Amino acid sequence: MQKEKKKYYVVREKAVPEVLLKVVEAQKLLDSGKMDTVQEATEAVGISRSSFYKYKDDIFPFHEETRGKTITFILQMDDEPGLLSEVLQDIARFHGNILTIHQSIPINGVATLTLSVDILPGEGDAEAMVDTIEQTSGIHYLKILGRE
Repeated sequence: MQKEKKKYYVVREKAVPEVLLKVVEAQKLLDSGKMDTVQEATEAVGISRSSFYKYKDDIFPFHEETRGKTITFILQMDDEPGLLSEVLQDIARFHGNILTIHQSIPINGVATLTLSVDILPGEGDAEAMVDTIEQTSGIHYLKILGRE
């Protein structure tokens, strides 16, 4: 019998069906101790227990599961003095450890940067780091390519 190959996707919250977001919410209630049973948690968020059990092992908040993990992302940025330094400072501020970095030669004043970053266990916050980098003036595009 052939083993089923798993595929993973990183999607923005707005693209995730409501039932999956509610599974995450129910899991948070259980993990925090605010609810003692799956029945209580699922009733509180408005989903069935069967939906919870169907999806509970397949969805998790990006920032929680990436601590102690490596993420690889690509970004397009203006070719401006100090902008790369600002991105690297943001990564350091969120306790990320850069494993690999590659910057293309700028074309029409825009460079492409590929980074692999190790998020330190219990310290880093990948979601906040990515949000901060995306909001930086001069950053045109950021896409997460993968995580392990």
